[in-house]
Amino acid sequence: MKFHDRVSVTIADHVAHVLLDRADKMNALDDAMFDGIIAAGSHLHQAKGVRTVVLSGAGRSFCAGLDLSSMGRTDRWEGGSLVDRTHGNANRAQYAAMVWRNLPMPVIAAVHGVCFGGGLQVASGADIRFIAPDARLAVMEVKWGLVPDMAGYALWRGNVRDDVLRELSYTHREFSGEEAVGFGFATHVDADPLGRAMALAQEIAGKSPTAVRGAKLLSNRTAHMDEDQILMAESKVQHELMYSRNQVEAVKAGMEKRAADFIDP
Repeated sequence: MKFHDRVSVTIADHVAHVLLDRADKMNALDDAMFDGIIAAGSHLHQAKGVRTVVLSGAGRSFCAGLDLSSMGRTDRWEGGSLVDRTHGNANRAQYAAMVWRNLPMPVIAAVHGVCFGGGLQVASGADIRFIAPDARLAVMEVKWGLVPDMAGYALWRGNVRDDVLRELSYTHREFSGEEAVGFGFATHVDADPLGRAMALAQEIAGKSPTAVRGAKLLSNRTAHMDEDQILMAESKVQHELMYSRNQVEAVKAGMEKRAADFIDP
């Protein structure tokens, strides 16, 4: 399935593979790419039977960031004023990253080649990121007289150390995949990030989808809660899962040493 001739989605064995598919432009973000990313994410939000998502880029790179030919035409690619909240609490460009964080199922990004600016922020919307050791990354926006504004500050909070983010933002210097793990931009470094991402996605897809979704819901929400709210949030999610069909099946399958037969939400 193709979205706006920029993003393709294939689904097999409960895993959706989302491919940024503008290889001739290193998957740079133009108007159609923004629309394609959001359309693909919105489609998966409603898709039945999808338990995990893998996000990757076609060709030599994950995403080179903003297509510079789009600059000066912000009324087109941005879809209106930057301060307009067109997608919940975000504008359209921010939602191209937040759509992955907002999906109910886990998203795993596989990053190779170049991952600059907005591309880094799109990848940061994933729950987990595998990255090639020789990948080239940068918080690029200051180079063009701008600041990161595609939800990066929201998504990097808690992962990337504050002083490191300040340095990389102020200087827009490139850093490698190896460095990205140490800085907190990536989860694991691997020479085959897509292979590792797909393997992990298949592993997660074999777990109870309702429990996994509950865990992602807590991960998304509790960062903004105080202690009392976190304790209550845990209890509410657990109350819904306890003795549910999938929870009982998980226990039975584990005790009987067989593959579980889960139902999807």
